[in-house]
Amino acid sequence: MRSPRAFYDAGMSISAVPESPRVTPAAEEDDRTVDGRALDGRALDGRALDEARWVAVLGRDRDWDGRFVMAVSSTGIYCRPSCPARRPARERVRFYATPADARADGYRACRRCLPDLGADSPALELVRRACAILDEPSEATPTLTQLGRRLGVSPSHLQRTFKGIAGVSPRAYADARRQGVLRERLRSQVPVADAIYEAGYGSSSRVYEGANGQLGMTPGLYRNGAAGATIRYTILETALGTMLVAATERGLCRVTLGESPDALERSLGQEFPSASRTRDDDVLAPMAAALLARTKGRAPAAELPLDIRATAFQRQVWETLKRIPAGTTRSYSQVAASIGRPGAARAVARACASNPVAIAIPCHRVVRGDGELGGYRWGIERKRRLLEIESGR
Repeated sequence: MRSPRAFYDAGMSISAVPESPRVTPAAEEDDRTVDGRALDGRALDGRALDEARWVAVLGRDRDWDGRFVMAVSSTGIYCRPSCPARRPARERVRFYATPADARADGYRACRRCLPDLGADSPALELVRRACAILDEPSEATPTLTQLGRRLGVSPSHLQRTFKGIAGVSPRAYADARRQGVLRERLRSQVPVADAIYEAGYGSSSRVYEGANGQLGMTPGLYRNGAAGATIRYTILETALGTMLVAATERGLCRVTLGESPDALERSLGQEFPSASRTRDDDVLAPMAAALLARTKGRAPAAELPLDIRATAFQRQVWETLKRIPAGTTRSYSQVAASIGRPGAARAVARACASNPVAIAIPCHRVVRGDGELGGYRWGIERKRRLLEIESGR
């Protein structure tokens, strides 16, 4: 079975760890190490230990699992040495003796190799076997019943175990996995039809039907940087400053706050350089009015349609934010716990900071655990004012 390449940006990938050729120093009988010491008893200094760890990572050496974890600065994720994902550049890697040490520095566990679990965990083995099946190219994703039958467990037990470990259902995992492969193939300029089938879709119609909710645009537009797409926008003044509201035919794609209309327009151009951008105050008047009402503390009559790209983790966080009632707040830790990721408070904060549609997704309702406001992409004073308005102060 050929596993698709990892998509760390999704942060949602799990797979069976493949058997790989083990890479060890040339004179194995002299240079193999155990728990930081050479087999002949010589203690390794810090640099030598890191080099030995890096050799283990390159070889996906399962003998080193449990002795350290590898953290990757560009993704904010830590992994076990045998993780089957693509190897990062050496300069982006930092080693920690324990997962707890990595979490203390703000990293979150890889959802592909699950470094927090013991290698002999029956639950982990079940999830790995399930993911190996879900990773197989197939026109139709197996149903929960079919998957349970192949694994010899009941559907309810499989669902509980899988979601307890992975944080998502088997179906959501399979969808996110396919989308990750599809994105990567499209970014590599592979023809759209080839990318669709290489990602495991049986037909292009299935991708286009779900494009709005997954890619945020159709595969062809995504591949070409939104070339040919039409984005309409309007600019209005609010109690929070100038607001730019932009949308495609599917829904809101950008809501930004600032001091200058010119700066907001430039930012829109940088975000969508290949799209046709047109100011259209009339067409966007209903959406603008709904967002303006929210800045005044009035509850929306209906949820606004969105056309945004997101990783599986970001979607999970943003959907949770939309359920926080106006006038109340949640801490980053509370949000992380509510999505089954109690150790991912910093990752939640990054997802909030990545929110492209201010107000529509109320990331301003998430604060620090000590009650302090924390950060806000559009300025801390705007966050303070929004919370005051929503609480009636």
